[in-house]
Amino acid sequence: MTEPTKPARRSRKTTPDEATAVAYDAAWQVEAPAGPAWTARPWVHATARGAVGKAARKRVPRVSHAAFEPPPGRDPIAILAAQEEDRLPDLVPLRHERMAESAFAYYRGTPAVMAFDLAATPRTDIVVQACGDAHLSNFGLFASPERTLVFDANDFDETLPGPWEWDVKRLAASVVIAGRANGFSPALVREATMYGVRDYRQWIARYASMRLIEVWYASLTDADIREAAEATGLLAGRSGASRRQNLDALFSKARRRDGMRAFESLTAVVDGRRVILEDPPFVTHVEVAGQTAALEKVFTDYRSTMPENRRDFLERYRFVDVARKVVGVGSVGTRCFVIVLQGRDENDPLILQVKEATASVMEPHLQPSLHDHHGQRVVVGQQLMQGTSDIFLGWTRGPGGRDFYVRQLWDMKGSVDTTTLQPPGLGFYAGLCGRALARAHARTGDAVAIAAYLGTSDTFDGAIADFSETYADVNARDHAAYLVAIGAGKVSTPAG
Repeated sequence: MTEPTKPARRSRKTTPDEATAVAYDAAWQVEAPAGPAWTARPWVHATARGAVGKAARKRVPRVSHAAFEPPPGRDPIAILAAQEEDRLPDLVPLRHERMAESAFAYYRGTPAVMAFDLAATPRTDIVVQACGDAHLSNFGLFASPERTLVFDANDFDETLPGPWEWDVKRLAASVVIAGRANGFSPALVREATMYGVRDYRQWIARYASMRLIEVWYASLTDADIREAAEATGLLAGRSGASRRQNLDALFSKARRRDGMRAFESLTAVVDGRRVILEDPPFVTHVEVAGQTAALEKVFTDYRSTMPENRRDFLERYRFVDVARKVVGVGSVGTRCFVIVLQGRDENDPLILQVKEATASVMEPHLQPSLHDHHGQRVVVGQQLMQGTSDIFLGWTRGPGGRDFYVRQLWDMKGSVDTTTLQPPGLGFYAGLCGRALARAHARTGDAVAIAAYLGTSDTFDGAIADFSETYADVNARDHAAYLVAIGAGKVSTPAG
């Protein structure tokens, strides 16, 4: 009888030697980006990243962010006119009218002017995926794919890798402009502005201490907002009860403002067929040469940008109607459409917005986009920055080679009307925006380096408040000059 064969003894050497480990690590690492900009890719030890942030204080002292002097050759009206050259001429006067309404409306429509201005300001060259237009009205509520109500930045038309400081300054200046428009005292306006910048600074420090995967999954839900409001004392006392009601009403309104509500308000049955209602010049049907073939290509290209599982799901819908729809302030004059689709029956609609994407206003002052397609640039930037994004995001190229991106029109959409805010509410809302922006920057840039640069004092907060007050003064003068140009007939507005 033969004895059973003993299994071969396993080698004690179960881990690669140091040279092999180094080689494997090198195989994993990505190529470092070219140029002076700093990112956390490829992997760098947190200690070294913190040292980069602290060293940046010597090159760019935090107090240096306080100063702003309009750069030579600055001509806001010329910048806007150049931006409008390729826009729909019949809608451009409407854009001017909307921008003329107030200093804040003007600010909303002039990210290109501010990008020109910011290009001359100090920066640390610590790069994030920048929003490019992070003012107060470009944050809001919407539904996550899990149907949770979340708060985040919601406009990425100008997104591009860029300086984190530009987003912070764009946000902070909007707080000053909104506070002044509401008649708040300079002290209360400054307090609200400092609140927003402080929350950005404190939250970027929190994210810097988290595991990367925790940063990626972080979000800001309606429950988080309630918790933050409770923690600040905003909901205490008699005035707190009223604020609690306002907060609950905001959440309830957002939940009701969904695709079904959009369907009911935008469409009707006419001659036995469901169509989008005309409301010129805001909603109009347009004829395109070779429309059927053109739309087929647009739809096919859009679906090809989606993951296969979502593409298969989307193909279960049928087409109902398409029309041009004017949106926003700064976007007026670009080509934007709504598409109505039908699922199981007429009570199962899906409404998509197809929005033209042009070059980011930051691109003339930074590196060009890595994406040849500006719709793709917007979608990728949004998916990088948001804690959770629309499942129907995609991009396509329309007739004439124009770039577009696609998203749902309303999906539990909620926004804050800044004109209704009192000083405590403005400060709290600015803080929420600062928190959301910090998370977006931590997801896409080096939170450790930014946090080390900012530190724990309010030095940076005060400098940004100073900058914002100065920039609000400049914006007010620009708006006044804009009104003069309208009165002189140099800037058109709708007839009548």
